[in-house]
Amino acid sequence: MSKQLIIEPSGQQLSVFDGETLLDAAMREGFNMPYGCKNGSCGACKGKVLSGEVAHGDHSPTVLTSEEIEKGMSLFCCATPVSDSVSIECREVAATKDIQIKTLPTRIEKIDKVSRDVAVLTLKLPSTERLQFLAGQYIDIHTKTGNKRSFSIANAPHQEGYLELHIRHVPGGEFSGYVWETMKEREIFRFTGPLGSFFLREDSDKPIIFIATGTGFAPIKGIIEHALHHNTQREMVLYWGCRSLDDLYMPAVPSQWQQQYPNFTFIPVLSEPKPQHQWQGRTGLVHEAVLADFANLAHYQVYACGAPVMVEAAVKGCIAQGLPAEEFYSDAFFSSHATK
Repeated sequence: MSKQLIIEPSGQQLSVFDGETLLDAAMREGFNMPYGCKNGSCGACKGKVLSGEVAHGDHSPTVLTSEEIEKGMSLFCCATPVSDSVSIECREVAATKDIQIKTLPTRIEKIDKVSRDVAVLTLKLPSTERLQFLAGQYIDIHTKTGNKRSFSIANAPHQEGYLELHIRHVPGGEFSGYVWETMKEREIFRFTGPLGSFFLREDSDKPIIFIATGTGFAPIKGIIEHALHHNTQREMVLYWGCRSLDDLYMPAVPSQWQQQYPNFTFIPVLSEPKPQHQWQGRTGLVHEAVLADFANLAHYQVYACGAPVMVEAAVKGCIAQGLPAEEFYSDAFFSSHATK
């Protein structure tokens, strides 16, 4: 038996079927909610329940706190309706409205192991299909065992005909292990996408701070390449946090941007630099480096991508230093035991 969902302020009404979350129902009906992880860990889909009752489902208690639940907040990717009718507040992401989600075959064009534990995959798209996406979105790879694994697109949309993915080798990870140990070039996979609402908001002229950890650099790379291709004049600063210099797997790319574009700055931050590398750059946690450099974030946008613990710490710290909550955009990465 279905239940009713009313989405304000648009007033759109739709049905939620048994087993569906509010996000599932909205996506099925073509309403483009903001979302990222789809498993209650990133907070991109957080919004207010105006009336009715929902079950909150499994989620990170730091992303949706008990205090927020008491105030009527919910994560729509986990919430299911309990009452016959539920009304929520959620503004549609207009930029993704006309982008079609497709399931397509793709061929492994190239496997480039750029570091000890990161491989860059180049996927060749069918010549008869054009995949429209926003820089920063992700795709779901369909694995040989019938599972799905989510990976961000690391290239910009103007680079047509292929997709670039950055795959970190996770011990015990089904797909990453396959990439590192078995995958051959010219293999065929299927994927679904583009997905997610992590992309550059181009209707703003605010300066941008990007915060990445590990392969969280992937979608940010696509976003920056897109912005530079369109000759943005917005100030952009990229903070890329890794444990050691060995983990900074593509430093030449942002270093070249910094040399070529006066409005772009690259700041690598190492949390555990190795003595033999004689690192002279920034050290510590990457979000703390941002907060140390920007005492007042009231007139900035922040895009953060990487480990959930970093994203959670970054949003709290940035808002505490004046960043409007609606100007923080994030995508949290997870091991292949989960989704991202």
